[in-house]
Amino acid sequence: MYYPTNYLKNCSLASGLLLTKRINFKVALVALLSLLLGVTQAVQAQSLEDYLLDAAKNNPSLQAAYAKYQATEEQVNQVSLSNPKIQTGVFLRPMERFMGKQSTESQLMQEFPWFGMLRTQKEEAYQMAQVEYYLFLEEKNQLLLQVRSTWQELMLLQGQEQLTRANLDYLKKYESLALMQFSVGSSQTTTPSLILPLAKGTKTASALNSQMSQMGGSSGNSSSSSTMSAVIPSISMNSSASGMGTVLQIRLQVKELESRLAQFQSNSELLRIQFNQLLNRPAASAIALPVTWDIPQLTLDKQEYLEKILETHPMLAMYTSEKLAFDQQAKMAKLEGKPMLGAGVNYMTFSPRLENGMPMGGENMVMPMVSLSLPIYRKKIGSKIKQVEFLQVATALKQQQTENSLELAWATAFRDWEDSNRQLNLFSEQVDLIQQQIQLLETSFSSGGVSLQELLQTQQQLLEYREKQLIAQYQGHQSLSRLEALFSTNALN
Repeated sequence: MYYPTNYLKNCSLASGLLLTKRINFKVALVALLSLLLGVTQAVQAQSLEDYLLDAAKNNPSLQAAYAKYQATEEQVNQVSLSNPKIQTGVFLRPMERFMGKQSTESQLMQEFPWFGMLRTQKEEAYQMAQVEYYLFLEEKNQLLLQVRSTWQELMLLQGQEQLTRANLDYLKKYESLALMQFSVGSSQTTTPSLILPLAKGTKTASALNSQMSQMGGSSGNSSSSSTMSAVIPSISMNSSASGMGTVLQIRLQVKELESRLAQFQSNSELLRIQFNQLLNRPAASAIALPVTWDIPQLTLDKQEYLEKILETHPMLAMYTSEKLAFDQQAKMAKLEGKPMLGAGVNYMTFSPRLENGMPMGGENMVMPMVSLSLPIYRKKIGSKIKQVEFLQVATALKQQQTENSLELAWATAFRDWEDSNRQLNLFSEQVDLIQQQIQLLETSFSSGGVSLQELLQTQQQLLEYREKQLIAQYQGHQSLSRLEALFSTNALN
């Protein structure tokens, strides 16, 4: 759908009521060149997908989440055997032994966990890293949803601003017309000299008066007066007051629209700052918005969206990894109830001792050693196992609650999508109908059948329906973005 930049074409009243002017060829050429330049700039502008990529690469919060995942992933490499222990003792006075005089004793010992403990610890660390990874994906999805939502709000404000500017142009032309009517009505009872070209092919007042004067006779004035009443509405002294009231009402509407336009610009400035912050760019960075905004379209069926959400949503995958991590923790708790093995060597240094004047012994000794821990305190082992079981139950319940919440979010987003689609069709039909009504009112106004006030009210209704149409389109994009955020995992869609 195109933004209503061609909004001025929808009603030809202003051009029909003002004095006919030829379009300057230079002005038309400049307008054409400006249009071509605008199209070229739109083509060269960054697309929403480009901004999404920039946000995924540069957003500090998302980078922090990824760094946290990388830090957790390093815990997998930290699983290993405990450090070996070495002990050394030195006798201040050599100890007399049968093998000689012992001066030092050194011991090296390495403990080994029960079979399967290291593999279980690595698997538990890996699953906890996966938990952080899925949390990172969820934060990325929320970031991309924020970028899309802010982009769509900017597009909505751009469309509302264009509608407001177009309506301001109309009101200012209506104001000129009302002032002309008021000036004519205040100068004389009827308007015999001012003729506004209301419709194509209508003769001007001067031409009609010239024809009547050539015919001669006193009937010329009456004929001219009757002809005038068929061309524009007759304006009396009483209608001059109402004409000034119309002028004042138009000015009130102009003031209101100018205030709305200023509010739109203020809101747009704030949204641009927010958008640049999401991309981690300077607040004053330019944001190129396209001229057109396509009508949102679904890529899957309703039930297919739900199936894909339940299959790929990062939070559900996170709870699955968390349950797997708790399974490994339960295995680790059971393995902690197994004894730990140790193996080592004891090295003792001896020097010869004298016995009856003869050196005896003095050979160093090496003694292999083994150790075995006895896990006799079983209460804490059982408590750890129960703790892990409770955590598994809690995780399963949270996963079920998340599934319910996602299903509700899916239903809500689809409801909003259907509502916006229905409203978009409704407002499109209403816009067509009210445009036809305006054309009829223009014809009736040219013959004096309706007042300018009634025409203004109808034109205001057209503006309201166009704005509702724009808001319905915005809501459709919002609901579609929420749907995509529910199942998006590692893709920017």
